[in-house]
Amino acid sequence: MDMASALTSFVTLLVVIDPIGTAPMFVALTAGMAPARRRIVALRACLIAVFILTVFGLAGNTVLESLGISLPAFRIAGGLLLFLIAVDMLFEKRTKRREDRAQEDDEHDPSVFPLATPLIAGPGAMAAMILLNTGTDVGWLDKLEVHLVMLGVIALVLAMFMIGGLIEKALGRTGILVVTRLLGMLLAALSVQFVLDGLDALGVMPG
Repeated sequence: MDMASALTSFVTLLVVIDPIGTAPMFVALTAGMAPARRRIVALRACLIAVFILTVFGLAGNTVLESLGISLPAFRIAGGLLLFLIAVDMLFEKRTKRREDRAQEDDEHDPSVFPLATPLIAGPGAMAAMILLNTGTDVGWLDKLEVHLVMLGVIALVLAMFMIGGLIEKALGRTGILVVTRLLGMLLAALSVQFVLDGLDALGVMPG
């Protein structure tokens, strides 16, 4: 397995899923729950997110082909989508939307919505899974690598959920904002690379 590609996959999924950013939302959505119940909700949300992202990672390209969408076009569109997410992270819009969702949702069990989707397995994560699993030089070992990396990132999300309250107190609002902005810068650079790869595949930017 290629360590460079594994690192790219890890950074991409890490900044898109944003374990640290989702932890405060989990705390808000499960406020008042017993610790045991909160752990069950966390585990269920992460398992559902793994299922959703696995489906998109394995069958996403097939869906694109059935719709007549070329891979380079999707790479460009996915890159633009990831760039918008990066901009939201840099200007704090993403955090505000997550807080709004947390305040609006008063269901007893938020594990499916909004935790599993769209907070964990959102459009950006789905697009990233398709992008990372497609390409002329992507084989089954590469796909396995991406899915193992995805499991690792979701495991981080679960860990953050379990200690979400402690993390929120330790970092404080300022600390969370700093981390979110740093991750946003990384995602912006990666999203531009996706667009450049798509243009290169179309022959618009050879080499």
